Amino acid sequence: MNVVVDMSSRRQSAQSLPAPLVLGIGGTLRPHSTSEQALRIALQAAEQHGARTEIITAQELDLPMYDFGCGTLEKAARLIDAVRRADGLIVSTPAYHGGLSGLLKNALDYLQELAGDPSPYLHRKAVGCIVSAGGWQAGAATLVSIRSIVHALRGWPTPLGVTVNSANKPFSPDGDIQDIKIGEQLRILGGQVATFAQGRQLACATG
Repeated sequence: MNVVVDMSSRRQSAQSLPAPLVLGIGGTLRPHSTSEQALRIALQAAEQHGARTEIITAQELDLPMYDFGCGTLEKAARLIDAVRRADGLIVSTPAYHGGLSGLLKNALDYLQELAGDPSPYLHRKAVGCIVSAGGWQAGAATLVSIRSIVHALRGWPTPLGVTVNSANKPFSPDGDIQDIKIGEQLRILGGQVATFAQGRQLACATG
């Protein structure tokens, strides 16, 4: 009986909660980059699974080099606030010489400012990882790197990470997906982040 009551209470709690927030971060300074297009498709999938979404593209991630304790955080204020509010994240980066872009790595370094929060860094947040590269080898190496960074920030990389081979021209000039398999993987990743975000939100609400 107690189990039935508890499950009913959880369902009522879930129905009363706002939609979880999934934050997308990434891309390059080049308009319509492959990494940004992939990010947008994954975010659309998160919305289809019931999440609200926000996106911070490379133009807003073009920040001064992070210097712990320097106090000059004005330009990064939106990034820090958005990550703090998010229930889950999707991070998309190009692969440069076997690693993620310096622009994105610098932005992630700013999350040090969340160290003193009740839920520090990316604690208990699911993070979907996307890598765009001009070949499969660089993409795989960079995916391992970014998943390691998420672990270091106490986040949970989703079971599926996606590598996009930009040499295969997976997107049309209008941003439509032309590679059916990559499109399916991006939608699965977005759905995983949204589903984990809903679970996190419910767990926090019900204790």
